[in-house]
Amino acid sequence: MKWSRTRSAKFLAVGAAAALLLAACGGDNEEPGGGDDTSAPEQNDEPVTITITTFGTFGYEELYEEYMELHPNVTIEATNIDTGGNARTDTFTKIAAGSGLTDIVALEEGWLGAIMEVSDAFEDLRDYGIEDRASDWLDWKYQQATDPDGRVIGYGTDIGPEGICYRADLLREAGIGSTREEVAAALEGDWAHFFDVGRQYREATGKAWFDHSGFVWNGIVNQMEEGYYTADGELNVENNAELREAFDVLADAVADGLSAAQAAWDWNGGQSFVDGTFATFVCPGWMLGVIEGNAEAGAEAAGISLDDVEWDFADVFPGGAANWGGSFLAISATSQVKEQAAALADWLTQPEQQLKQFEAAGTFPSTIAAAQELAANPTPRPFFNDAPVGQILASRAEGVRAQFKGPDDSVIQENVFGPALQALDQGTADADAAWAQAIQLLNELVVNN
Repeated sequence: MKWSRTRSAKFLAVGAAAALLLAACGGDNEEPGGGDDTSAPEQNDEPVTITITTFGTFGYEELYEEYMELHPNVTIEATNIDTGGNARTDTFTKIAAGSGLTDIVALEEGWLGAIMEVSDAFEDLRDYGIEDRASDWLDWKYQQATDPDGRVIGYGTDIGPEGICYRADLLREAGIGSTREEVAAALEGDWAHFFDVGRQYREATGKAWFDHSGFVWNGIVNQMEEGYYTADGELNVENNAELREAFDVLADAVADGLSAAQAAWDWNGGQSFVDGTFATFVCPGWMLGVIEGNAEAGAEAAGISLDDVEWDFADVFPGGAANWGGSFLAISATSQVKEQAAALADWLTQPEQQLKQFEAAGTFPSTIAAAQELAANPTPRPFFNDAPVGQILASRAEGVRAQFKGPDDSVIQENVFGPALQALDQGTADADAAWAQAIQLLNELVVNN
């Protein structure tokens, strides 16, 4: 068995408010099924090797071991790619080549629109009983994995409701407040208000408010009714007045010194999470593990005790509900062990396993039963000052909408706006120049490609 784990994550299960998720999903989901695995594809006892590719921090390592103990004939060979962007490149390169995909492939919701254009590269999971489990998931989560022909190509793993992670010690010193209730009250409002509080922090401390503009921009765009694409699939960037207005609000915040201009996924080797470089961070559930792992590595490198670093998690997000991320497990059409792979993917996404995944990596469940269990057994998260992380994420999930993601959505976020926002952060472009750079890249990479 093989896998590479790029970020550490040490978690305890924490509480969730299931009623909020039930309200978010709608439909007839009062009695989620799946707990007895009755719909899972049948398997025989012949020795079999199943390959799987994930990315980031999925928290599957111990689940792989558990599954192999339950199925001694199965060997799992698992590969983990560091980021979703690199996983996208890997997946599409192999689809284009017509070979190389593992039996199970994790797909990220940000590039699911592009996957739908080549969805025949993956099995229709209706042939493996997924319809019997449809009510397990939030309605919109299940629908996201359904292609235009009605084929269901992914077992839902997690969703990414967002809250705000913050350095309680730094906000306390700046006079903003430090308890979760105080911070939620201070930050309640739109993005302009969030940046105004950041200006107060900057004035009091002389330091940056958030790590870099890219993640903040992603949060802003994800909560719009329509993002980079309209609901009917049309590109929606160049003449999008709402998008440009939001860009200018962010650019003003950057001009006022609120961005720490960090490199995405680096943060000075994690040291910026412990040395006071910035005070707030946009946090979908899966990002909690990123913070904890980086803080541990950064503290060790800088010789700083984590006892002196107070990260916490507040039930608030500027502008209201937003979802960042969420993944699916798909079965490659080229797999030679489709039945066995489907059985594994089905098992990994059962509510019981989603609970264990949450404990391991903080990925918030997309199944109703898992949320109900978290609500019944709340547990504080030590690293985040014993915050009831699951309960907070459930609250943040209320009102989340499944924004349509077009085929180049992730390309636009990372490769179109990424460089433009980096130029803003580094002070090499103002709002007009950075926007013009984004539009130029849009035409080069998307419109004329």
